[in-house]
Amino acid sequence: MSPRTGLALLSAALLLAGCATVPENVPLPAIDSWDTRTAVLGDLKDWQFRGRIAVKAGEEGFNGKFNWSQNGDAFDATVGGPLGVGTVRIEGDGRTVVLTDKDGVETVLQNAELELRYRYGWTIPVASLRYWALGIPDPSEPAVTEVDDDGRLVRLEQRGWLVQISRYRDGGGQQMPRILSATNPDTRVRMVIDRWLFFDR
Repeated sequence: MSPRTGLALLSAALLLAGCATVPENVPLPAIDSWDTRTAVLGDLKDWQFRGRIAVKAGEEGFNGKFNWSQNGDAFDATVGGPLGVGTVRIEGDGRTVVLTDKDGVETVLQNAELELRYRYGWTIPVASLRYWALGIPDPSEPAVTEVDDDGRLVRLEQRGWLVQISRYRDGGGQQMPRILSATNPDTRVRMVIDRWLFFDR
């Protein structure tokens, strides 16, 4: 076997191996009402979004990249670009939340939102963001919602936060949030979601 042939075979094998481990992006079921939206999106187990985030809390704030992956109750979020902080990784499994800072140091957070604010001067609504990003309320807490004529969330009040979705875009063949803001008396979070990914594995 010539070196060129061996290299080609190795490349093909690696490509096939890589393809076998990458889940397929699948379309969402039809969503034609608010009840259907909350049922379909609330039942999602495996999805991701990629986008950008801006956070403002008093004199503190930043703009950066923001990626979120959800797999069942487990999530993995990266916030990239906070000034002087670098990339921050936040992971949770429904029981504990772990922060990994730019130096790779891991810290278990007992109260993620409070401890993020204490450490960095800003916070994000970690506990409920997996639902709010999808455009539905967190089912574990009371909520006041306002929806448009197409059954899409426009405004949500929950856990002391006001969530507003000003624009939707296609994601998985359905209308998904594109621009979302979440504010409380101390913090304003604005997210722009550039890409939605939904998996069936």
